[in-house]
Amino acid sequence: MPEPKEPHAREIAPVPKVGDWAPSLGKDIQFPCDKPVLVVFLRHCGDPFAEKTFRLLTNLSNHHPEIHCVAVSQCTQSGTDKWVVEAGGEWDVQIVIDESRALYAAWGLGESSTWYAVNPWTVWHAYRLGTEEGIGNRPVESGSRWQIGGAFGVDADGFVRWSRPAASADEVPDFKEALRALGVDIE
Repeated sequence: MPEPKEPHAREIAPVPKVGDWAPSLGKDIQFPCDKPVLVVFLRHCGDPFAEKTFRLLTNLSNHHPEIHCVAVSQCTQSGTDKWVVEAGGEWDVQIVIDESRALYAAWGLGESSTWYAVNPWTVWHAYRLGTEEGIGNRPVESGSRWQIGGAFGVDADGFVRWSRPAASADEVPDFKEALRALGVDIE
């Protein structure tokens, strides 16, 4: 199994702030669109916190059809497809493949430091996630373990309404906060 890619230099745009026009998500998702978009940039397929985030996103997609849920993966199509099945399926989440990580860079998500990825708290939270929820590291076919993840809420007009680049590898986004920012009623 190949080792995940090492970090390399890339021009990273500033993280979009609330009120900014949303950067591109590629040719398949254009802004403005028919409904608000909740987009998650996964660290890499195999990361336990990416899996927890993805499971939460798929659950949300099932309960909130008024939101278009998107997960961006930097891994290969085949690696992502395999991981999605292992993680429980995609439900109503659109998967966007970004092996070049150009979309990540456009949304201000670059490469992390060692401290971001493997600090003592992250290691502890990974252990707890494995013992309490059965979510652990999976073999990685592609992608970079150094990639920063994040989540963003974009309204139907194409403006960012919620912006959460992950502050550490173990950060899982608060999707209730995202839904509120997008004007969605939550119970």
